[in-house]
Amino acid sequence: MKLKKNQQDSEFLTQDQTETLAGLSRELHRLNRHRFIRMHNSLWRLLTFNFMRGMAFGLGSVVGATALLSVVVYWLAHLDWIPLIGDWLGQLADQIDPNRQGPYSTDNYNPDN
Repeated sequence: MKLKKNQQDSEFLTQDQTETLAGLSRELHRLNRHRFIRMHNSLWRLLTFNFMRGMAFGLGSVVGATALLSVVVYWLAHLDWIPLIGDWLGQLADQIDPNRQGPYSTDNYNPDN
């Protein structure tokens, strides 16, 4: 076991420990150059990144919910064959679009039928 005197402190390190310490130093240097670490070193860069990320998430959520809701409402609007749900959805569609021509439009609505 060959011991080497460390220049920074008075401890003795083995060759294996010296190589391990040099490898850790190289990895730490490589990690400090990483984009994630550089971004977190600056408060303004971090705030800008998180703001933009939040805006993208919010926009994606709104667009996705709008698309999903429009598909669900379109599908539910065609459920006229289910007695209770069809009647309720037809009346709801008439309230939303009064110019709609359908079995539940106000022009054709007869509560006696």
